[in-house]
Amino acid sequence: MSRALVTGIAGQTGSYLAEHLVALGHEVHGVVRDAGGVDHAPVVENGVPAEAVLHRADLTDHAAVRAIVLDVRPDVVVNLAALSSVAASWKKPLETSLLNGTAVAALLAAVAELNADGGDAGFVQASSAEIFGQAAESPQDESTRIAPINPYGASKAYAHLLVGAYRAAGMRASGVVLYNHESPRRPEQFVTRKITASAARIARGEQSELVLGDLTVRRDWGWAPDYAEALALVATNDVADDFVVATGESHSIQDFVDAAFARVGIHDTTGLVRSDAEFVRPADAQELRGDSSRIRGRLGWAPTRSFTEIVGAMVDADR
Repeated sequence: MSRALVTGIAGQTGSYLAEHLVALGHEVHGVVRDAGGVDHAPVVENGVPAEAVLHRADLTDHAAVRAIVLDVRPDVVVNLAALSSVAASWKKPLETSLLNGTAVAALLAAVAELNADGGDAGFVQASSAEIFGQAAESPQDESTRIAPINPYGASKAYAHLLVGAYRAAGMRASGVVLYNHESPRRPEQFVTRKITASAARIARGEQSELVLGDLTVRRDWGWAPDYAEALALVATNDVADDFVVATGESHSIQDFVDAAFARVGIHDTTGLVRSDAEFVRPADAQELRGDSSRIRGRLGWAPTRSFTEIVGAMVDADR
C-alpha cells in the first residue's frame, strides 16, 4: 500500500481525492488548517473519509510542514492547499503569494530532503488554467505560454514553474493544470455555487434576485470527482510530467445561469438576474478552454459528466 499526504484535504477536490485514494487501498494523510492553537480537533467538512489521518498545520509555517513530511514519509505529496479565489487574490495578494507560492517551495524542499535521506517521494501540484491568462490560442495545452493576469494566476505560475525545476533536478514532480471543476461541495463564495444556491432559493421564494459580474466570460467546467481521479492517476504514476485536465468545452456564465434556473423550472430570468460592475474583476481572461489530450492518451483519463449534468447535480443538492 502506498502512502499519500494531501494538503487541502478538507476542500472540494481534496475530499474527493481522499475518498478515491482510500477506495483504491492507499493510506491517506491530510493536512488541515491549524485551529490557531486551540486544543481541539479541526473542523473538517466535505466528507473527508474517516480513514484519513489528519495533521494540523498552517501551510505558511514551513517548519511545521517540513516536520509533517519527514514524520509521515509519504510516497507522494499532493498539494491542493491554496487561496483559490481569483477575486480574493486581488484583495489579498500577499497572502495569496505566501500560500500559493512560497508554501509550495517549502513543501518541495521538504520532499527533496526526505528523498536525500533515502526516500523516493513524488510531488503533485494542483496548478490552474489561470496561469495562461489571456491566452493567444484556444484550447490551451501544456505548451501554451504562461502569462497570468491576476495575483492568483501569478502565484500558481510560480509554483508550477518551480515544480518543473525540481522535476528537471530529478524529483518525480508533476504539475496538473486543472480547469474549473465543480460539485455540490463547492463553497458558495465561488460564482458557480452562488448561482445554483441562488436559483434554488429564488425558486422557493427566499431570494428576490441574483447579482453577478461579467456574464459573457467563458470557462471550461468539469466535474470535481473526475478531476480528483486525474490527480490520483498522476500521483500513482511513475513518470512525472505536466498535464492539462479539462473537458475541451467552454460555456459562459450566462450559460451556467440559464442551465441552473432551467433546472428549477425558470426559463425566463428577466428581473431575477442582473450584472453589476462591483462584481467584475479588474482583469479576467475572456475564455479558458483546455486540451487534455496528453492525460487522456497517456493515463486513460476522461470526463464522465456533461456541463448540463454538472449544473443539475449542484442545483439538486441546493434544492
